[in-house]
Amino acid sequence: MKFTYAFQKVVDLKTSEKNHAEMHLSSAIGRLQAEEQTLTQLSSDKDSMVDALQDQSANTVSASQLQQMQDYISYIDQCILQKRQDIQTAQVKVEEKKEQLTTKMLDEKVWMQARGKALESFQKEELLREQNELDEMATVRFASRAH
Repeated sequence: MKFTYAFQKVVDLKTSEKNHAEMHLSSAIGRLQAEEQTLTQLSSDKDSMVDALQDQSANTVSASQLQQMQDYISYIDQCILQKRQDIQTAQVKVEEKKEQLTTKMLDEKVWMQARGKALESFQKEELLREQNELDEMATVRFASRAH
């Protein structure tokens, strides 16, 4: 007799939900890494612009050019502040996705354990049934020899 678990579709659903939660976490981590890379690039751009401003201030350059460079550095500073906020938001999202994944994993584990217990119970019943059949066959043989 083959084991069929009455709640197999629930187990499959829980596994699917866990897989989706893993994908969502992976996506959130990817977004966080992209935000961090953008911040790194912005910081690098700012450093380059500050170096260029220092070099230009040593040379003869118009005040308007220096002001443009200073304005651009200020703009990059604003972008960096915004990017840090974006990173914080992305980090919160990653934590939320981790919690959701943990919940889905626990849910799946509960159902998998229930399935395992049902399988174990089925196997015990199968062994008992087989043993009863063997006992009955032995009893029939013994009874037929006794006559």
